[in-house]
Amino acid sequence: MTATSTATPPTPTPTPYAQLKGPTAVRRLLTAPTAGPLAALVLACLFFSLSTEQFLTGGNFSLIVQQVMVVGTLAIGQTLIILTAGIDLSCGAVMAFGSIVIAKTAAEGSLSPLAAIVLGLVVCGGFGLVNGLLVQLIPLPPFIVTLGMLNVAFALTHIYSAEQTVTNLPAPLTALGETFPLGNTDITYGSLVTIALFLLFAYALSSTSWGRHVYALGNSPEAARLNGIRTSRLTIGIYTLAGLVYGIAALLLISRTGVGDPQAGQTDNLDSITAVVLGGTSLFGGRGAVLGTFIGVLIVGVFRNGLQLMGVASIYQTLITGALVILAVTVDQISRKKAR
Repeated sequence: MTATSTATPPTPTPTPYAQLKGPTAVRRLLTAPTAGPLAALVLACLFFSLSTEQFLTGGNFSLIVQQVMVVGTLAIGQTLIILTAGIDLSCGAVMAFGSIVIAKTAAEGSLSPLAAIVLGLVVCGGFGLVNGLLVQLIPLPPFIVTLGMLNVAFALTHIYSAEQTVTNLPAPLTALGETFPLGNTDITYGSLVTIALFLLFAYALSSTSWGRHVYALGNSPEAARLNGIRTSRLTIGIYTLAGLVYGIAALLLISRTGVGDPQAGQTDNLDSITAVVLGGTSLFGGRGAVLGTFIGVLIVGVFRNGLQLMGVASIYQTLITGALVILAVTVDQISRKKAR
């Protein structure tokens, strides 16, 4: 009769307590990409509220949002492209061309205001489609493609407008520039459109499979392709969608200024990139958030508004904005190296 051997099971290696303890809500908040930009925004608001009495008023905050709503809308499209490790230098020029198309066709009576708006959206989306096709199918670097498209859109804007500002626009084109009272503050409908777009794209990027694919594409296009993501179609779609967003920005531009201005948007491409970078989105793709971009837009608006209220010359406002961009990119680089 053979004795039954009872083997003692191996003792499991104890897991360190630090590994068992999950991240707390505070830790997640502090390590979020938007934590730094949000802290900078709060500190800026605190500084300017102590420096000038006019800053901390409802009317002034409404003015800040009105001043940044066009660039903020452009920055949404810019965020989508930068998340894929691309960049769009043509967004301001495309917006300007779209605004001239909308304004001129509606003012001349060639199309109804609604049809003119749809045409402007299609034109801007077409620019995005061409950008996406060139970036993905040839392929060409996004910097070169969009730099060339900037010049194309700029030239077409001046050719089509004959260097003339389009005036006498029908009321539907300027409707988003109208205001409604909220307490003692007047709010523009265009500001609500911009905020709604930020919320929509924040949800799409954080809570849908499409959003997860965008981040995967930005992190590693090859890994995304191997995981079954149709990277070519996704890239082209992102550039096209960004173009449509620029078309909405064109309508907001018209509603704010009341005219079709061929000189508009010449530095808005750089301002949109500034807002995206200040909002914590990495220029190397795959990391960032649309809500961070919203914070970045507000940082730019708060600094310019606050410095203007303090009587600081506009050239120093540009200087400070440039320094903030360099600081934001430096922080991004340092954090990327620590993550490796």
